[in-house]
Amino acid sequence: MPAENSRTSEAGAGWTCQAPGSFEELLPERVPRFSWRRPSILWRSRNDVVARLFGDPSDEIRRRCVAALTERGVPAGFTVHRPAETFSFMLMGDTGEGDRSQYAVVPPFLRVAEGTDFAVIASDVIYPTGDAADYPEKFFRPYRDYPGPIFAVPGNHDWYDGLRGFLKVFCDLDADCTPASWRGPFKPVARLFWRRPGPIDEQALAQARALYRGGARQRNVQPGPYWAIDTPRLRIIGIDTGIIGGLDRDQGAWLREVSAGPKAKLLVTGKPLRVDDSCRPCPIEGGGTVDEIVQDPSCNYVAAIGGDIHNYQRYPVQVGDRTIQYIVSGGGGAFMHATHTIPKTRVVEEDRFRLYPLRGDSLSRYSKLYGRVLRMPGLFELTPEEASTVIRHRLGIEPARGYAYTEPPSRRVRLVAAVLGVPRGQTRRPRFLRLPVRRTSQRFRSEFADWDRPPFFKSFLRLEVSERELRIRCFAATGCGDQEDDSPVEDEVTITLR
Repeated sequence: MPAENSRTSEAGAGWTCQAPGSFEELLPERVPRFSWRRPSILWRSRNDVVARLFGDPSDEIRRRCVAALTERGVPAGFTVHRPAETFSFMLMGDTGEGDRSQYAVVPPFLRVAEGTDFAVIASDVIYPTGDAADYPEKFFRPYRDYPGPIFAVPGNHDWYDGLRGFLKVFCDLDADCTPASWRGPFKPVARLFWRRPGPIDEQALAQARALYRGGARQRNVQPGPYWAIDTPRLRIIGIDTGIIGGLDRDQGAWLREVSAGPKAKLLVTGKPLRVDDSCRPCPIEGGGTVDEIVQDPSCNYVAAIGGDIHNYQRYPVQVGDRTIQYIVSGGGGAFMHATHTIPKTRVVEEDRFRLYPLRGDSLSRYSKLYGRVLRMPGLFELTPEEASTVIRHRLGIEPARGYAYTEPPSRRVRLVAAVLGVPRGQTRRPRFLRLPVRRTSQRFRSEFADWDRPPFFKSFLRLEVSERELRIRCFAATGCGDQEDDSPVEDEVTITLR
């Protein structure tokens, strides 16, 4: 691991950035100012609220689209076979805001990705609503120089247009993605408010594909919204969790089928199974959960990686005589979800838990954001050292960075930490009126959680498969030119493939 990363110094975290990142040269002439405070963005994203109030139609739409794909002809078992025993690939989640924070990831991603065979995007390829019209600038253009194919599993935002844009770009299917029916007494209301899929300009998509990702190796049509990549040593399985995080009956049966057998397996999912010190097992229509399949020893899963939450977390969970690595990888470009609101972990021991950004860096960044937004920098802004000190004080943990901690945090620092949501120990209940940081709905917190200057605290993964091992490394993307050529490695784990 390189000597400098966020766990060793402020410079490694990107706080002392000396040079602008080369991503500035990649930006389009007009960089979209993506903001959740715009009423039009909130209105376009209303399907999340509609699905939670009146029922999620994702299962019904998915079944219809999968039937159309099957009728057209797809690989057996929605499985792509790759013969190489040793290979490597990239993985990142929650990419497509199309702004500076997304482009800041591109240069270090391309340098680390040299020699890899393919890439995977785990959740939310396009913000805010997955429209096909956004793909040229938010997918094709940023990753024009990645030479291999890109697979993806959809996130909830990709479903806000009924998955129509995702299916067209990744599966070459233009399907009717309008819900056929609604259940319950409020179906007229649901039908009235549900946002219909946006139009598809096939010529514009074809031109963008030819211009940006028209190489022979770049062209890729994946089997469906869920898929498997089978190799001699490892089977990579991607699932579609819809809007609210669940699998329909047919996809559940498929998952059980492709998960059978002793070959080592890795799950890629739109929503993580372990996140923010909680378990989210992902229910399957008709009974059972995805996590039950992952923990079944006969299925031999070694890791489960999910997007949706915009940071990096890793939980090495002991299941019987083996360890399953539960990973959150959602730092691919969208605004950062706070890590300082995560309590002292109970899912695993705190010293085995890994996250990026560190809680202290997250708190320091949010304090600066609120100081700017509320125009009270003298009250709110905490240095990384002050933030790390109060994290140590409130959670009773020893932060990774080696500050001296000679003085207890001041009253001002303790007040800011409480207001910005730092818990005490393992408690989750707030004792103060908290500002919107993590537990408030995204529609009210995202405007405070995005910024356009380094350090961005983004991240991505490189995974390498050998005959006996799977190596997973988490790289930071801070947006600093100092760190583009030698991206800090924030976490690393090697898994034996039995």
